[in-house]
Amino acid sequence: MTGRLQALSDAGRSGKPRTYTEDTEKRVLKLLDEKPPEGYAQWNGRMLSKALGDVSDDQVWRVLRKHQIQLERLRSWCISTDPEFGPKAADIVGLYLRPPENAVGMSVDEKPHIQALERAQGYLRLPNGKAVNGFNHCYQRHGTSTLFAALDVLTGQVQAGHYPRRRREFLDFMNDVVAGHPDKEIHVVLDNLSTHKPKQDRWLKAHSNVRFHFTPTYSSWLNQVECWFSILSRSALQGASFTSPKQLREAIDRFVKVYNQNAIPFEWTKAVVHATAPKTNYSDLCK
Repeated sequence: MTGRLQALSDAGRSGKPRTYTEDTEKRVLKLLDEKPPEGYAQWNGRMLSKALGDVSDDQVWRVLRKHQIQLERLRSWCISTDPEFGPKAADIVGLYLRPPENAVGMSVDEKPHIQALERAQGYLRLPNGKAVNGFNHCYQRHGTSTLFAALDVLTGQVQAGHYPRRRREFLDFMNDVVAGHPDKEIHVVLDNLSTHKPKQDRWLKAHSNVRFHFTPTYSSWLNQVECWFSILSRSALQGASFTSPKQLREAIDRFVKVYNQNAIPFEWTKAVVHATAPKTNYSDLCK
């Protein structure tokens, strides 16, 4: 009787499925912490089994499934290196969950260099009979435009401004934002772009009713307007064709107008956020 059949027979007598021992699990995870074979960038199941010698492919994959390890599924991330991540994040989350009374909360950022691309569009009939929308891979560039947007975190309304670049134009846009809320205390969530925080900020000193809340470095996900930029890209820009920056700006303005008719605020629910870092050792999963 082969080893595999013997294992199944033993499992039947005990009433429990016999898969692998705890020692096998530790050996698989420990090997993952070591460098893969020469010429390879990462491990896979078959390599692990071959390197261990007495562990089958099925046993390796059971270990990987148990710990939800997907070796060939890669993700990228940015980790905040800001030493003041905690206080800055708490400040912004507090603004979302408990905004000051009789004040305006704005989430502001810019989407620079949006390209006005002209390309053919249409649909294709696939061999299986399905019709799919698409656009030609080739395109012609017709310039770019920079979009500034301010999202009211209490109402969901969006105010947009178009500029050829993003230098002192930020202050011009902020003047429009402040003008839309006279005699109001305004709290603005911003990232750490140099144009947002000059060394001698005369504009901010001249507007005592405005307070800036800067996100921690590499933490744009704390800025709600980034969610709206994603909605804009999917709804009005992705797959669209423009023959000029003017046509691009008009398309964005039409979307903002329609969006504001049914705008609702984003519901922020996470009261506590942490600066996470990747784990370095798979073998720690056994602890």
